[in-house]
Amino acid sequence: MRKLDGHLVVLSVLVVVLLVVGGAASDGTYLSLYNLQSMAMQVPEIGLLAIGVMLAMCAGNGGIDLSGIALANLAGVASGLLALSLFSADDAPMLFTVTFAAGAVLVGVAGGFLNGWIISRFGITPILCTLGTQMLYTGLAVVLSDGRSVTVGSPDPLYEIGNGLLFQVPTSFLIFCAVAALLSAVLRYTPYGLQLMLTGANPKAADYSGFPKRRIIATTYTISGTLAGIAGVIIAARNVNVKWDYGTSYLLIAILIAVMAGVRPQGGYGRVVCVVLSAVVLQLLSSLLNFVGLSNFVRDFAWGALLLGFLAVGRFALIEQFASIFALKRRPRASRV
Repeated sequence: MRKLDGHLVVLSVLVVVLLVVGGAASDGTYLSLYNLQSMAMQVPEIGLLAIGVMLAMCAGNGGIDLSGIALANLAGVASGLLALSLFSADDAPMLFTVTFAAGAVLVGVAGGFLNGWIISRFGITPILCTLGTQMLYTGLAVVLSDGRSVTVGSPDPLYEIGNGLLFQVPTSFLIFCAVAALLSAVLRYTPYGLQLMLTGANPKAADYSGFPKRRIIATTYTISGTLAGIAGVIIAARNVNVKWDYGTSYLLIAILIAVMAGVRPQGGYGRVVCVVLSAVVLQLLSSLLNFVGLSNFVRDFAWGALLLGFLAVGRFALIEQFASIFALKRRPRASRV
């Protein structure tokens, strides 16, 4: 029987608690369909970046991807300019949308591969490498756009990606869940997932195991870059414009989400489902603070307190103890013979 994940239990409980408290504090308005849809639309872009951070952390060796939002912005700017030069968003909305989305994802793949190649080939510390490429990608976006926002407009197919609904659920949130489910299956059921976790958990064993460690690291950062490219598409679809400085706070929020999800900074462990729930918890909390009329400064304080709190309980293994107690209460008593 698989061991109960304490972070999964705690995050699930937090989702329920925040929904109940929000509903009680707003006389039910917080739980209205419109507000739930609005919150769901805001989760995917930061959630995708957080999954990228999780993958980099799982690779170990101080792994982290600081270039996520910069690469997402570059993907939106570069692909937007390309699509605008080839097609009219009004006359050929489908061709424009397909070109823009494919271009943004390809830019994300290329940027992620560059990160992974530098880290795996030259052994540069990931935090320094991705800090450098973060500045590189931001600079490229500024040069390409002359520092101005690029208006991609809102052709129907692109609008549906960012603001459309399917069975009353935001399309962007369904895309996010589909990507998260695919990556979760890859990490759990493929050799790549096992090798990634082994690389982070025991680098020496990984060296002697015979699998291509460099390829695993390069693949991991390429996937992270791909997620940034998808996030760039969703950002453009939601906001009509793309700009080099969008989401300046997203980097720290993505790291916060990963830490809350129980991802080990030293590598070797992380669950996509916990990252998804962590992103949902953060969005529920942010919206709840707005509902009760508190300022953004209080929101930042709450996020910082959450980060410190999860680091503390992780340090003293309180979440694992809570999960053990929860599992013990659920275990049926053995029948006497």
